[in-house]
Amino acid sequence: MAELENPNMMPNLITFLSSLLEEVAESNDLNCGFKAQKISVFHGLTRPTISIQSYLDRIYKYANCSPSCFIVAYVYLDRFAQRQPSLPINSFNVHRLLITSVMVAAKFMDDT
Repeated sequence: MAELENPNMMPNLITFLSSLLEEVAESNDLNCGFKAQKISVFHGLTRPTISIQSYLDRIYKYANCSPSCFIVAYVYLDRFAQRQPSLPINSFNVHRLLITSVMVAAKFMDDT
């Protein structure tokens, strides 16, 4: 994990995580159109206009989170998706779930 402490590696990590989340959201947008889904407080009425990449870049720029925080946030999202199959991560909720998972990961990883 020491290589992730290099500031030049962080944009690569952000790009990688955003591509993973975009793939998950797009896949669930297509596959869940015919399934009954629960609506949660994380579900927006419209898709946000900001891309996941731009959103993560913005969080990285202003939140001052460690690289491990972003990895833990993705683990939280993955666990959420596995434990709540009726609430799939899609383009209507990915931004809200992402900021929440980063906030919780930052509290766990970065607060001293």
